[in-house]
Amino acid sequence: MPRPRLLYLVTEDWYFVTHRLPMARAARDAGYDVHVAAHFGKFRDTITAEGFTVHPIDLHRGSINPFKLLSAIAAIRQLYRNVAPDLVHHIAIQPSVLGSIAAMGLNVARLNSIFGFGSVFTSNVPKSRIVRLLLRPMLPPLFNAERTMTMVVNPDHRDILVSLGVAPERIVVVPGSGTDTRRFQPLPEPNGPIAVGYAGRMLEDKGVRALVEAQQNLERSGAPVVLLLAGTPDPANPNSISQKELEDWSKRPGVHWLGHVEDIRDVWAKAHIAVLASHGEGLPMSLVEAAATGRPLIATDVSGCREIARDGLNALLVPVDDAAALAKAIGKLASDSDLRRQFGAAGRRMVEQEFSSEQVARKIVAVYSTMANR
Repeated sequence: MPRPRLLYLVTEDWYFVTHRLPMARAARDAGYDVHVAAHFGKFRDTITAEGFTVHPIDLHRGSINPFKLLSAIAAIRQLYRNVAPDLVHHIAIQPSVLGSIAAMGLNVARLNSIFGFGSVFTSNVPKSRIVRLLLRPMLPPLFNAERTMTMVVNPDHRDILVSLGVAPERIVVVPGSGTDTRRFQPLPEPNGPIAVGYAGRMLEDKGVRALVEAQQNLERSGAPVVLLLAGTPDPANPNSISQKELEDWSKRPGVHWLGHVEDIRDVWAKAHIAVLASHGEGLPMSLVEAAATGRPLIATDVSGCREIARDGLNALLVPVDDAAALAKAIGKLASDSDLRRQFGAAGRRMVEQEFSSEQVARKIVAVYSTMANR
């Protein structure tokens, strides 16, 4: 009996490897013939080494050019005809919309994953407002179609989709794709000055500016901490911070922009505290991985962050864009090693119990099995 064929549609190979590889491994180990369609760069060999079949495709991430989008839809539809998957898993909002349109009329089950609503739903720049206006009437008919389900990572996002007209019975909540708790082991605190680490894209709506301001406030108040910023700008995102601004920040006392870090564990090995001052998240992988290494968390009190950063248990929560509150929270953890250890141990337990690869994989494969057998 042939193995069921599962095709992932994702914009970039790096995002698939850094965020979604555990779910694909779980599918492979459960007996699926796994295919990956994406724009491929340096991670192509990493993906093929897993035994996955790759299909180069360009979804024109960030573009609203109608001719490019129509071209992408045509290419996706041809891909679905050629590969003939039993199930396609669309990763993130753009592949979910384009892939759903391309699959209309084809005999293929469709799972849409919305890991975060990002700048499309949170930004007020003209481009985002245009996309938002177009998406709102499109989502219900696409996501309520026959043999279609949508996966979200937290209950708040489920409620958003329901408010947009997606049927509740077509939505399933699964917390991300899991974290490898064997790879992300508890780390001892580093020596030297207290360091705060951020890992992610350099975007304004990730709260990076507020974080730099908070660190500089502490510097001026005589309670300095080191700030480690790991990540790069994202030119396709309208909220991206420029390379020049990042370089200027690096000239300030205590601010270190590390750029791309190949192994994110290197950041948490150097940091005493992990922070994310985001305006909104799905489930922030950086905080889950930091918690797995035993790092205490500071995060904004927003959807997604609250799933892993629980105030008073393993984290301190602060309001959005409040540099003063952020500085106060950093100062509190910086001065209390016992609280850091307490939060770190609680976060590690939480990841093991709720966010490990094994825990999440079982839930995802169960969704795959249900859909592929329909």
